[in-house]
Amino acid sequence: MVRVKICGLTREKDVAMACEAGADALGFVFYAPSPRAVVPDQAAELLEAVAPFTVSVGLFVDPAPRAVEETLRRAPVQLLQFHGEEPEAFCRAWDRPYIKAVRMAPGLDLDAVLAAYPSASGFLLDAFEDGVPGGTGKRFSWDRVPAAAAAPLILAGGLTPENVSCAIATAAPYGVDVSGGVERAKGIKDEGKVRAFIRAAKTDRSTHDAG
Repeated sequence: MVRVKICGLTREKDVAMACEAGADALGFVFYAPSPRAVVPDQAAELLEAVAPFTVSVGLFVDPAPRAVEETLRRAPVQLLQFHGEEPEAFCRAWDRPYIKAVRMAPGLDLDAVLAAYPSASGFLLDAFEDGVPGGTGKRFSWDRVPAAAAAPLILAGGLTPENVSCAIATAAPYGVDVSGGVERAKGIKDEGKVRAFIRAAKTDRSTHDAG
């Protein structure tokens, strides 16, 4: 079964709803320029609404070490997600598993990037836009996702309830990650879209025509 992460949560009601709808992981953005950013104390309140078997994920972009320390002290998320140019040693320094985001730029040597982070628990493959670390709402060609990798691959970028089933049938990822595709405003999730996305992502592929 494909795992589903709902990212960019900013409201307690959306956290509770996403858990109830069947999300496997929830993402909280600790990157101030993002319209979906939360501060540690706000995230701590949101974490109280996370269901017991749902993984909480903290997203960072080239953070200062002290910023990570302070965030984890106040909002102890279970998994880290790094979206910048953080080296492998930095990513593994926090006594927590992490996933490394990879922006699928034209000509990218994906094998080399994956090999540079042997300690990663997984890799999130996202669309590339120059100067933007993620959350663009754009997609890349799903045919570029390799059939096998040393760690689980998570597909992101431009996913919606309407296209996620086809994306999964094409790329066969370990998981999918969505933010803007299930929103009615930035940081405000649409319950109908969240439920439709999770339902489509977890449909039995053996009975579904990728079309």
